[in-house]
Amino acid sequence: MLQLVDFVVRNRFFLVFVLLEVLSVWLIVRSNSYWGATYFNTSNYYVAKTLAFSNSAREFTKLDEINYDLANENARLHAMLTAINQKKPVDSPTGYIPDSAFASRFVYTVAKVVDNETNKPNNVLTIDKGIADGIKPGMGVISATGVVGKVRFCSTNYSVITSILHSQFMVSSKLVRSKEIGYAKWPGKDPNLVDLIDVSKYTKIFKGDSAVTSDQNSVFPPGIMVGRVESVTVHPNQTFYNITLRLATDFRNLSYVYVVQNQQLGEQENLKSRIVETRR
Repeated sequence: MLQLVDFVVRNRFFLVFVLLEVLSVWLIVRSNSYWGATYFNTSNYYVAKTLAFSNSAREFTKLDEINYDLANENARLHAMLTAINQKKPVDSPTGYIPDSAFASRFVYTVAKVVDNETNKPNNVLTIDKGIADGIKPGMGVISATGVVGKVRFCSTNYSVITSILHSQFMVSSKLVRSKEIGYAKWPGKDPNLVDLIDVSKYTKIFKGDSAVTSDQNSVFPPGIMVGRVESVTVHPNQTFYNITLRLATDFRNLSYVYVVQNQQLGEQENLKSRIVETRR
């Protein structure tokens, strides 16, 4: 308290000056309509700017929450779209009615990418969901724009994903316009480009055509974007095209992904294992 009194005494002339200035401004604003309107407009302008900055700062702190909510909504829409497409496939013959359990066999789980690689021969990424969230090795992983990879290892709270940018990863893909099926495989160079192999040169391939996951795939739902045809070449002594796809997924900017569980995959694998046993 003594320090405050001492401060006032030492600066009494300056404080009196400030008070007189404030009083003068107040009298001018009250007695002059022009300056009163100017003060009112100016103060409103700066108050509005301050409130806008405050709201922007508050919204910025909630961006993670907003993005997570949007990712969850995308997962729900992905599941609905997949179920609709499976209930009435575009290329199915008249009279085909799929089983309802088959149509809704894919379930999506949202996960955040916590580590990502794009500059190695065999790239992987890590997500913040694991065994505790029902994630298992072998599940497919997609983004909002296309295929990402497949779950390789899981711990309680994390999973490592084999990226499509991996020399040992291939995904069965179908060209939308030509209906040809091949395998998308990364050649280990540009993280934006992959090869589409095993496509016969005796069919017409269109530049810019979309490549999506095919129906001959138990890990990914059919129709998920892989990429678009960037270039097509063929050598006279080859029977297959050399097709390059530009990936639909931008791996350098991955934030959230969707882990896809095929709820009937175990049943399919059990049947296939019985075939292997009978061949022995």
